Amino acid sequence: MPQARQVINGREYVYEYKSVWNKEKKRSEQKREYIGRIKDGEFVANTKYCLRGELENIKAVKVRQGTSAPATQCKRQFIGATYLFDKIGEITGVYDDIKASFPGIHKEILSLAYYLALEPSSPLYRFKRWAATHVHPCARDIPSQRSSEILPMITEAQKMDFLRRQSKRREENEFLFFDSTSISSYSEHLKQVKYGKNKDGDNLQQINLALLFGQTSCLPTYYRKLPGNINDVSTIMHIINSIKYIDIKKICFILDRGYYSAKNVNMMFKEHHKFVIGAKMSLKIINNILEQERDDFDRRDNYNEECDVFIKTQTIDWDYREIKARNGKEIKEQRRMYVHIYYNDQLATDEKKSLYKLLNSLEEDLLTGKRQARREKLVLRRLVWNCRLE
Repeated sequence: MPQARQVINGREYVYEYKSVWNKEKKRSEQKREYIGRIKDGEFVANTKYCLRGELENIKAVKVRQGTSAPATQCKRQFIGATYLFDKIGEITGVYDDIKASFPGIHKEILSLAYYLALEPSSPLYRFKRWAATHVHPCARDIPSQRSSEILPMITEAQKMDFLRRQSKRREENEFLFFDSTSISSYSEHLKQVKYGKNKDGDNLQQINLALLFGQTSCLPTYYRKLPGNINDVSTIMHIINSIKYIDIKKICFILDRGYYSAKNVNMMFKEHHKFVIGAKMSLKIINNILEQERDDFDRRDNYNEECDVFIKTQTIDWDYREIKARNGKEIKEQRRMYVHIYYNDQLATDEKKSLYKLLNSLEEDLLTGKRQARREKLVLRRLVWNCRLE
């Protein structure tokens, strides 16, 4: 192609001209493209021009060797999301652990997992359409019949082996947190779908999912499906019994007060697990401590500047109970326990003001006769509470 030079601000640039057809004006026009510049009397090509030359040389070599062949198929595939999943799998060790725990079918499992994550509302029989436009580990279609064969092949022992491998990766570097959630279901065939206490108040049957996950990575290391009619208090007992199979040596349970019960505390003492668990203020053991500390709690020596709250810790003796399975004999001992009390005076003041405003509003409803049926219970409970406070 013809070339031309042009001097701009003392520098000499080289351009390449080529003819292009202008459809609108119906005439041929010259279009120039910058390919490099002259430095010390020699031509220095830019990166784009160099790459174009290398590509032409490769094509010429292939033609001479007889290895070049015209393209017979044009295909477009998406790789962004699945490439991200690949990298996540490599960094977290999920890929290696799946390969080790599910030999022979690990690529198919990963491809199905990618599909279900990217197309959560699509059934498995539509995998073929998705696979045709996405790069994925299996690199081929997985028919619906094959999906039905793969899922039953995954045994409980293989699942536990995978979870054991994942827990080992998290155990040394982070705390493992536990929580559970309920999933509403219309299914009439799943045995674990039962009526239970749904946190959202849905009038549906549900299934419970218990999950153990890393504090920093937020990655799950253990899960278990439980019947929907099992409450949080009972859930922790199932987890403690099941967690032995994944061979975690050190574990500290961080639990909210929904999991509190004397039986659960005794269970964790028995298994020598460390734990931090929330407790309701209505409990006798907590109420007694609050009565002792209430008057002089907001003192400077109890103030924690980092958390901006008042904190005090008290050591108590826990009445430990255990019934031996062999002979049914009950063991009674005293175990040491720490009770941590937190008090935010600003939040307490705000809540007190909010309560008084609500009481004033409810009292106004009563005096003006504008009572609402849905607020009747709230009116009675709040007014009785206010009388007790005064």
